[in-house]
Amino acid sequence: MGLFDVLALLLVITAVLSFLNYKYIKLPKTLGLMLISLLVSLSLVGLDYVGLSFIPEVARAAVGTIDFSETMLKIVLCFLLFAGALHINLSAFFEQRWAIGVLSTVSVCVSAAIIGTGAYYLFPFFGFNIPLVACFLFGALISPTDPIAVLALLKHSKIPDDGVRMKIAGESLLNDGAGIVLFLIFFGIFQGTVTPSVDYVLTTLLRESLGGIVYGLAIGWVAFQFIKRVDNYHIEILMSLALVAGGYALAHALHVSGPLAIVAAGLFIGNHGRAAGMSDTTRAHLDLFWEVVDDMLNAALFVLVGLQALLLNVKPGYIFAGLAAIPLVLFARFLSVWSASVLTGGMKKFSEHSILILTWGGLRGGISFALALALPYGEVRDALIIITYMVVIFSIVQGLSMGKLLKTLKI
Repeated sequence: MGLFDVLALLLVITAVLSFLNYKYIKLPKTLGLMLISLLVSLSLVGLDYVGLSFIPEVARAAVGTIDFSETMLKIVLCFLLFAGALHINLSAFFEQRWAIGVLSTVSVCVSAAIIGTGAYYLFPFFGFNIPLVACFLFGALISPTDPIAVLALLKHSKIPDDGVRMKIAGESLLNDGAGIVLFLIFFGIFQGTVTPSVDYVLTTLLRESLGGIVYGLAIGWVAFQFIKRVDNYHIEILMSLALVAGGYALAHALHVSGPLAIVAAGLFIGNHGRAAGMSDTTRAHLDLFWEVVDDMLNAALFVLVGLQALLLNVKPGYIFAGLAAIPLVLFARFLSVWSASVLTGGMKKFSEHSILILTWGGLRGGISFALALALPYGEVRDALIIITYMVVIFSIVQGLSMGKLLKTLKI
């Protein structure tokens, strides 16, 4: 099958599953689509055991044509981050800036350290050993919360709007930049292309993170200068698309964080750009356009995550290690959020229920899975993909049970 045929098939499957979820199953859109597509994948795998191997083979060939890691990290992510940042209220964001800043940087590092250390001692109980640096790789890729899953959760939940919602949303938009940079550092050490040192780590983090934010604000300002000089929503929407695609590509060439750059640009355009450079008609069309883009890419992405189960090299030891990693990841998440509450206690206090909500609302999704798929082929890759997939699947449980948690906390 050609690439166009595969993409057409993916769109058809996404449309059909979206209809089934909306009409009959009625789960939150992204979580429901991932769950249904996962069940479809498991059903196809089951056909192998009854002698109908032709259908699973065709499905594997189709799904295998799409490079999920490349698609997610270099194509889909930038558009979804911009769509999410576009609707963040900057004044509310700045009210929680210290908490969001610590959650998206220090907490990611704390979580990665706890998970990496715990995984190193945990995995041998399940019959395989992974080098310590690879365990920290796992900690880096699984620690960031997924903005796509988190923002979808916020749309369908009644999380109180007392700063908790903004902490969750702001953190999910920013911590991917820190997580990806941390992943690249450990990936270089794992590959032997980087000599580990404190100077290298700090320099890389500052260049990628701070450089990404400054660069993002700069390209957002440049785009705003063009946008405010025209009053035609077709052209202004086209400029927003050019800002995202061109800005993300140039960030990669400049070796600064593309995700952080696009979030910064989205915040600038979504607040200053909308208020000072757009008419009411343009704002309405821009919002509608990016809402449609967000929904379509979200749906297709989570269907693809579910279908990736067809390509996994499954071993019982990996599955059990994945199940054991779930409480480890939750424990690390709790400690990392708690540490953020301690560090920012004098600046912006966390409410009594926010630590639990932030812990349980820290969903993992396509970004973690894409980073795992980017690892070089071998036992480390096979093991970490399965373990990551198990944690991502458990995020469905977290998302679906958020209402019960809020009810238990009497919120």
